[in-house]
Amino acid sequence: MVNASIAVMKQSPSAISTENVAPTPVTRWSRSCRLSTMAGWPKRDAEKGAGRLKAIFWTLLLAAFVYVSVKVIPVLINEYEFQDGIQTLARFATINRQTPEQIRAAVLKEAQKDDVPIGAEDIKVEAVNGDVKISADYSVTLDLGVYQWTLNFHPSVSNTALF
Repeated sequence: MVNASIAVMKQSPSAISTENVAPTPVTRWSRSCRLSTMAGWPKRDAEKGAGRLKAIFWTLLLAAFVYVSVKVIPVLINEYEFQDGIQTLARFATINRQTPEQIRAAVLKEAQKDDVPIGAEDIKVEAVNGDVKISADYSVTLDLGVYQWTLNFHPSVSNTALF
């Protein structure tokens, strides 16, 4: 007969006693801190300042972009307004039958209105049989503090007759 009482059973040698041993905390890792399930609060590892350096870099890059945009965008707007103005001049020059000298003077007036640095020798006007072609070449140099940026513009418009 087999004695199956609990008092007779002995502990197996492979079993580990957990009476006097503290439980080992389970640790999970993330990119910036070590999370311990025992403490409940994250324990920060020593940071090397890489996050702060990235933030400074991106802030400086954004500031440089804004600075260059503030310098460049007004020049591009002036060029667009000048292009639109000479397109209007070409249309009305056909109707009013203006001479090339009158058209050139009107283009210079439009350039002064739009703050475009252009001279009379930079403007080419062709007016033949109701077809008006106006082209101009000019450059604007922007001082960006550490770099001189030269923007070259070549606006050209034509108004050809329909018949």
